[in-house]
Amino acid sequence: MDSARRPILFVSLPESGLLNPLLVLAGELSRQGVEDLWFATDEPRRDDVQRIAERSPVEFASLGEVISELSAVTWDDDVYREVTQTSRFRAHRAVIKQSYKPALQHVKYRRLEAVVDKVRPALMVIDCISGFAIDLAVARGIPYVLSVPFLPSNVLTAFTPFGKGYTPKGFPVPHTGLPAGMSLAQRISNELFKIRTMAIFCTPEMSKVVMQDQRRRKALGLPSVGLMARVDKAEMVLCNSIAELDYPFTIPGKMRLVGAMVPPLPEAPDDKDLSGWLDAQSSVVYMGLGTITRLTRAEVASVVEVARRLEGRGHQVLWKLAKEQQHLLPPEESLPANLRIESWVPSQHDVLAHPNVKVFFTHGGGNGFNEGVYFGKPLVVRPLWVDCFDQAVRGRDFGISLTLDRPQALSVGDVVDKLTRVLGTPSFAEKAERLGALQRAAGGRETAASLILGLPALA
Repeated sequence: MDSARRPILFVSLPESGLLNPLLVLAGELSRQGVEDLWFATDEPRRDDVQRIAERSPVEFASLGEVISELSAVTWDDDVYREVTQTSRFRAHRAVIKQSYKPALQHVKYRRLEAVVDKVRPALMVIDCISGFAIDLAVARGIPYVLSVPFLPSNVLTAFTPFGKGYTPKGFPVPHTGLPAGMSLAQRISNELFKIRTMAIFCTPEMSKVVMQDQRRRKALGLPSVGLMARVDKAEMVLCNSIAELDYPFTIPGKMRLVGAMVPPLPEAPDDKDLSGWLDAQSSVVYMGLGTITRLTRAEVASVVEVARRLEGRGHQVLWKLAKEQQHLLPPEESLPANLRIESWVPSQHDVLAHPNVKVFFTHGGGNGFNEGVYFGKPLVVRPLWVDCFDQAVRGRDFGISLTLDRPQALSVGDVVDKLTRVLGTPSFAEKAERLGALQRAAGGRETAASLILGLPALA
């Protein structure tokens, strides 16, 4: 490699929650004129990558088509029901069984290997779920930065009784949705969650997969490592949150909390239609339940009824509903006048930044949770799965959100009650704005870019 070259290779799975923060960061480096930027992800995200280049190019490197078993967006309905069921442990177990696919990870490993041979990166920036990319960086001795779009404790807490972790004993295990101040029953549940997670890998079915993975790793010269190794071996861990949004614990020095990754605003300056509509309102509830959520006809009808009940209270509703689900809507003439439905908004950041948006009704995913707070918006959370319950319980405990009593039911009365309480209680907005100021002060994309460029690998 030419000694003057210092290529940076971003690697991500195609899910928006993992990919988007890295697109913002790569875009910032391009804006600063940093040369030799590459972005490897699945083929359907080619256009998204190509749009971020500004002063310097960002080259797209294809990892091929999406492997459906590795992408939550393409999981079939049976798997979706399993990973979003009410039992926190059973949903957690279903996610592990569905995503722990070493043979399929190996396909991505080989495709990325060809990219690395071509690019010869000095540094890789990898989303924390892309185990194949972390493995390759370790195998090749390439310094890497880990991107974490979740709470810091999500990647620093052990999932098993004997696993290494950075959080104290008794800390809520990720995916449990348990609070810091637990009852005796909750403490027992927390410990059982770890024991039961360990037991998942002791079943005959999973033991066979583990053995296959160990043979694969040995053939590649990879060490047999636990989840915490991805943190320990990283040059730096970039977390898109702040310490004040998690329960207290000592955060290791290599983890840098930079807040939400938000691009320069307005992100869609030519969008006069939606922005003009927002300007004309006094109070808007923004409903964005994430790209993975699949609503039933009954649930869609419930959301329509929620909007109808809010109409008499002076609130407009902007609902981002995927085009694939809009056939579930009742006839257009029966929709309430205060409901605006969009299959896609030019910029969710622009919507959340608008002063007339008063509350964010969200599934509570890492990006949505942190972005909502970044813009000082209180939340009503309908947790979908895994980490969403962890964000929801912290939002409730920190006084910036309320969580639906029975998220899967999507009860009209429950949603209206929670939205009305958040809208009518000033403390929710006040606390959200205080935490939003801390998010913005963390520096986001600019701080992250500065930290990346200061790493020894790029000296």
